[in-house]
Formats: sequence, C-alpha cells, structure tokens
Amino acid sequence: MNTDDFRRVGHRLIDWIADYRENIENLPVRSTVPPGWVRDSLDTPPPETPEDPDGIFQDLENVIVPGISQFQSPNYFAFFPANHSLASVLGDFASSGLGAIGLNWEAAPALTELEELTCDWMRQLIGLSDEWRGTIQDTASTASLVAALCAREKATNYGFEREGLAGEAPLAMYYSGEAHSSVEKAILLAGVGRQYARSIPRDDRFRMDVAALAEAMAEDKENGIVPAGVFATVGTTGVGAIDPVKDVVQVAKQFGAWVHVDAAMAGSAMILEEMRPLWDGVEGTDSVSFNPHKWIGTAMDTSILYVRDSEHLIRCMSTNPSYLKTHRADDVTQLRDWSIPLGRRFRALKIWFHLRLDGAEAIRTRLRRDLENAAWLAEQVEAEPDWEFAAPFALQTLCIRHIPVGEDGVRLEGDALDAHTLAWNARLNESGKAYVTPSTIDGRWAGRISIGVEATERRHVEALWERMKEAVKNR
Repeated sequence: MNTDDFRRVGHRLIDWIADYRENIENLPVRSTVPPGWVRDSLDTPPPETPEDPDGIFQDLENVIVPGISQFQSPNYFAFFPANHSLASVLGDFASSGLGAIGLNWEAAPALTELEELTCDWMRQLIGLSDEWRGTIQDTASTASLVAALCAREKATNYGFEREGLAGEAPLAMYYSGEAHSSVEKAILLAGVGRQYARSIPRDDRFRMDVAALAEAMAEDKENGIVPAGVFATVGTTGVGAIDPVKDVVQVAKQFGAWVHVDAAMAGSAMILEEMRPLWDGVEGTDSVSFNPHKWIGTAMDTSILYVRDSEHLIRCMSTNPSYLKTHRADDVTQLRDWSIPLGRRFRALKIWFHLRLDGAEAIRTRLRRDLENAAWLAEQVEAEPDWEFAAPFALQTLCIRHIPVGEDGVRLEGDALDAHTLAWNARLNESGKAYVTPSTIDGRWAGRISIGVEATERRHVEALWERMKEAVKNR
C-alpha cells in the first residue's frame, strides 16, 4: 500500500467509523454469534495478492460488527464503561502512523516526554500532589503486578539482587475479598504463595474490614511472616465499593507495608473535586493506578500507575543492556525502567488528543451526568416494593434484585430467586436492546448495572428501567 492508497482507504475508514458510531444505537448490544462463526466466515487461505478494499469493508460490516458486543452503545450497561472517545481514537491513529517505539529516550524523545506530560496532566486533574510521578501501563492488572513487585522488594530490601525469595522470611500481602481478581493474580505472580495471599473480609458496606486487616497483619508478624503489601480498592468491580483508604494506610504503615490503591474505574471520578473525599488518605499510599480508558474515555490501553518514590520503582524494574546505553542515560527518563515491557507504543498520544480536542470540562460534565442518571435509577428502584439493592449503591454501579411475591403471599428466595434473577437478566440481554451483567453477592445472583458510556443519556436509562420491569413480568 502506497501513500495514495493509504489516503484513499484511510478516508473511507474514518467515514465508516463515523457512520458506525452514529448508528450504533440501532445495533444489538450484545453479540449473539455462536462459537466459531467469525472464523468460519473469514477462513480463507492467506491472501497472496492485494485485495480490493471493498471486501474488507463488507467483512467489517457483516462479520466483525456482529462478532463484538457494542461497548460504545448508549444501551451498554455491562462490566464497566469502556469508552473510546473519537478524539482519542485519532490519537491512536497518530500513534500507529508514526510507528515510534520507546526503547529508550533517544529512540523517541517525544514519546517519553509526552508520556511524562500527559501523566502529569492527569495527576493534576485527579487532584494528586506533585509528589507523584506516573507512567502508562497497558492495564490496571499490570499496574497491580508492578506494585506487588515494588512491595516485595521494599519488604526484602531488594532481595532480587541477592538470592530472591529463597533466603527470605515468608511474605504476606493483603487485599479485600471484593478486590478484582487481577490483584490476587499479581500477588501470586510476584512470588507470594497462595498460602500467604490474604483475602480480608469486608464490612457491611462491602469495604475492606480494617480491624480484620490489622488483626491479620499482627498475627502474621508474630508468626515470623513479613507483612509486605496491602491493596486497597477504590471502586470494586462487583459492587463499586470503596475501601477506607486512610484507615488502611494507618494500619499498613505500622508494619512498614507498601500500600497500593487500585482505582481502575472509580479513579476517573476524582476528576470531579467533589468526589475526592471518597479516597481520603490517598496521599499516604505508595502507588495508585487508574484507567483513563474506562470512564474518562481515552482509548484502551492507557492505564496510569503513579508512585511517590520513583527511584524505588526504577531500581526494581531497571535493565540496562549495552545496546540501549546512550550518552544521555543519566539526565533523561528511561520508561523501560518504569514497567515490565522493554518497548512501548506511543500511547500518550491518545490522552494528548483526547484532552486537547475534548477538554477536561466536557469530561467533568459527562461524568456528572452519569452520576445523576445512576442516582435517578436508584430512586426508581427504591420506590418499587418488589425491587431492592443487593449491595449499597455507589457511584454509577447498581446491584439490584427483583423479588416477586407469589400467589401464596411469600416472597421468592433461595435458588428460585437466583433462577428468576438470571432469567430476567438473560431476557434483557437477548432482546438486543440492552446489555447488563449479573454478578453474585453473598452467594446469590443480582442484576448489575454500570452507567457511564459516553453516548448514554437519561432517555437510555429510562428505557432500560422500562425494559427491566417488562423483563421481570415474563416469568
């Protein structure tokens, strides 16, 4: 493909994406294709000669779009907001078009320095002090792993430079039972055995029970086990609960443990000054991660990890092979020493385009709209006697149950209630008009609704509520 062909097909692709976004509301929200259908539809021998772009666009329309759930649909209420603002999509195009690779500062000075700048912009927007420095990871899962490695090396005084964990006392790390599964995975990958990965009970607000945390850490220390790290969550995946960060810090610091805050989704809310009390105490932690590629709306993969002690991070992650050494090594940032991969894409362009073309105030306005829409839906649930919250309502995530009363005057419960919950969730999703994801809470199923897609307006939330009420009637 030469530049003329690129220009012609590229313009057509931009038009196709714009048309797709304009018409997305009319598409089934959840993909309904059976396993193997996409591959069978596209399974041909590898192309030996250039194809007409018409065939690619036909396959995009007829195979690829039906083969994905429409995360950008205004009727998407599943998992978490995974917005890809069109402004940041342009940044993604620019990144791929430039083809820069950040092996070291010298390979792409703009890549390194724009990442420093955009991370600092985001730091200011979410209200962290200037003690913090950030870098873009691919996801919060990777950020949690990096934090676990930092916690391990702090606890062992850089044991990886000696015999690793082989000569150390056992390490323990702690997290709420409501934390994302990637937190436990990070702890295990960091070399902390499952025996010492401590899942701390939660309180009646689904937050980490700080008293239980203190008890677990004290017991470990008494038994010769080193409390190495604590992972607090701001906005748990299941119910949106927010651990009491300040209290967690006070306990953890008594034992010299590293504290990481996983704010993958809810960290976006901190762009609103009125929401920052939710993570009171964050300035006392050691690392924080949040995903602009969720609620804020920068295209994936832009998860930012902030640390207060960047020198510790660099010592834990640094590599310096001869082929990457430069005469400027001592006076520039080498991002390969801030994360696991050596090379990195020019991901900062997605944040840069997003903020410059949309502006922070427009993002704040949208997040306030989403919070208002979630509060409106919560009011509807509270007003109906057959509906109830399965967990405390927080931010923009609602976990609810419909509990019908039978002809005998007894409310449905137990396995029968689970079957009813899964059935109305399935009817809603199979309609193609909305997509929600049920989850288990205290061992019982509940409907889970996450509000925050860029295109979702009040009318879509109102329509969802009507569809939910209709879905529970069809028993």
